Amino acid sequence: MRPSGRNLDQMREISIETGVSRHAEGSCLIRCGHTHVLCTATVDERVPPFLKNSGQGWVTAEYGMLPRATNTRMRREAKEGQSGRTQEIQRLIGRSLRAGVDRVALGERQIVVDCDVIQADGGTRCASITGGWVALKLAVLKLQKAGLITSDPLTAPVGAVSCGLYAGQPVLDLDYPEDSEADVDGNFVMAGARLVEVQMSAEGATFSRDEMDTLLSLAEKGVAELRAAQLAAIG
Repeated sequence: MRPSGRNLDQMREISIETGVSRHAEGSCLIRCGHTHVLCTATVDERVPPFLKNSGQGWVTAEYGMLPRATNTRMRREAKEGQSGRTQEIQRLIGRSLRAGVDRVALGERQIVVDCDVIQADGGTRCASITGGWVALKLAVLKLQKAGLITSDPLTAPVGAVSCGLYAGQPVLDLDYPEDSEADVDGNFVMAGARLVEVQMSAEGATFSRDEMDTLLSLAEKGVAELRAAQLAAIG
């Protein structure tokens, strides 16, 4: 029995509310159960120096957690500097989103996706990737409407979900009670039906190839549900 009472292959309730920031070119608030992340996308007509005059665009991401996103107050990273965990997660988000982008079609501009965790209950990086893609898509639609790009540079929706072995059973979309006790924890990022990145580790026990395949099948099911929510959110 899962702490939440969900079935082994059942996702948390997903909602994606768009247009939550009046200033950002694209924005959404994604809720995956009790994990809530605000995602905004900002268009910059400049690219990093290493891409100047290349004809290619760039997509990058930044990630942060508000001090009371968790059950005890965390230090404010803007004051004391980013942790290694934060840097690792925002690099993952950037890599993941770029995997679904035709950077030539984007043109020589940069889109920065900011993912700010308002409330955390496991899976914040996965929610950030999934919501980040929605914010990115909305920013791209705005560029298309303004005639600044002629074709859609986003080649596939990008989404992510966690899977793991909890109490000896494979489960989909771990919340914090499961994540903190899981024997095996994995994050699966997909662009459409193709894998972008898999992060898996033996937290309390090793795992077999068959168990990994089972978790991958669960992840495919979960990301398909997330993709449907993403497409519904952007209309």
